[in-house]
Amino acid sequence: MKIALKVTPGARRNQLLGWEPNYPGIGRVLKLKIAAPPIDGRANKAIELFFAELLRIPKSSVHIVQGSSGHIKLLEIPDSTDLSLLCL
Repeated sequence: MKIALKVTPGARRNQLLGWEPNYPGIGRVLKLKIAAPPIDGRANKAIELFFAELLRIPKSSVHIVQGSSGHIKLLEIPDSTDLSLLCL
């Protein structure tokens, strides 16, 4: 399954901000602040680790499949993942 993310890197702490229902051109996105800087892929690795821990799934099953250099990213996780842990 894929989840669209709107990411702000370099934040004071990692934080889910909630769903934005009508992001222009995309639709529903999950807004996220991540503490890692957007340098050498650090923020992307931190996003994958953050979601693996949050969703209690292996790190190897979480991948950014689109948007590695932008604020809008597409995150892929297993279809069987329990998304109730993302309820905000």
